[in-house]
Amino acid sequence: MFSNEQISSYNELEMSIFNYVTKNLDKVAYMRIRELADETHVSTATILRFCRKNQCEGFSEFKVKLKMLLSQHKKASVQNLKSTHHTVYEFFEQSQHPDIEEKIRLAAQLIAKASSVIFIGTGSSGIMAEYGARYFSSLGTFAMYIKDPHFPVHASLRENNITISLSTSGENPYTLPLLRQIKQEKGKIISITNNRQSTLAKISDLTIPYNVNEEYYETANVTTQFPVLFFIEWMAREVFKLTRN
Repeated sequence: MFSNEQISSYNELEMSIFNYVTKNLDKVAYMRIRELADETHVSTATILRFCRKNQCEGFSEFKVKLKMLLSQHKKASVQNLKSTHHTVYEFFEQSQHPDIEEKIRLAAQLIAKASSVIFIGTGSSGIMAEYGARYFSSLGTFAMYIKDPHFPVHASLRENNITISLSTSGENPYTLPLLRQIKQEKGKIISITNNRQSTLAKISDLTIPYNVNEEYYETANVTTQFPVLFFIEWMAREVFKLTRN
């Protein structure tokens, strides 16, 4: 419902509305416009401008779309939540494809030539990114994890450096601006994402997709991170072999 382009167009007040709405979807879907204005400390006119930026004629249409979004999430949580064994077996079948092996090999070659590695991710992907930095460093490749997308990483520090970005959707509005900056400065980006058609995939030099069903419980994305863990360790071990040889 909230595209990356829409989010990037928000001003400070609209961003505060967005943050409140995304944290209170169930509540906002049944609010009156005055109630939302009071909760977010803005005028009703600001709420209406926010609605129009999200392709809605007014607040009523905005609430209808919110209810549809909630319905989709709840349906997915009931219908698509699979057993762990099923998800893992399904992923392992896909991971045996020669195309995936080739992508891991190419990624390892890029990383082996770099002097250091930066991992980027937020939420569950951030936890995996932190683990990835530690795992790579444990195997002799210096890596660091950037939690804050506004963390200053100057061009001189990115010389001969490679960035590994983790994102289930590949549309994270907080990390994409930093990745675009890295791309503009000729930095190399490897992405691990569940969406091979995402913005992240398109700006990356190499994308490793894992193609599992996205799963939700209520509004929480509970898509398994097992494929990300698997690819991180696979890459790290391949880099270890290359650098030791």
